[in-house]
Amino acid sequence: MSLIHLTPAQLRHAADLKEKIEALQSELGQLQDGANPVAATPVAAPAAPSTPGKRKISAAGLARIRAGQKARWAKAKTAEPAAEPVTRGRRKMSAVGRAKIAAAARARWAKFRAAKSGK
Repeated sequence: MSLIHLTPAQLRHAADLKEKIEALQSELGQLQDGANPVAATPVAAPAAPSTPGKRKISAAGLARIRAGQKARWAKAKTAEPAAEPVTRGRRKMSAVGRAKIAAAARARWAKFRAAKSGK
């Protein structure tokens, strides 16, 4: 909202509020600087945002983790190695299969040529 559209009463009220805010800020500054020795309660510094620290593990917990890992490795080393998968060579087509495919291709081409020359 613009100041141009405020009524005189609203402007006076805004000015009063601004003065109160400035007075309170001045008082707060004095308390923080320690300039006011009569202050009844000291103002605590604002709390720093808490950041999670690095998590630490106990020596006993670390020992349990190490023992478990050693046991897993020992079990893996003593177990028989898995049989290697059989690798197949390239598949080869029989001569009969190859002859059938060639005959079918020749038949398709013959049909194509016949259709083309008949047009």
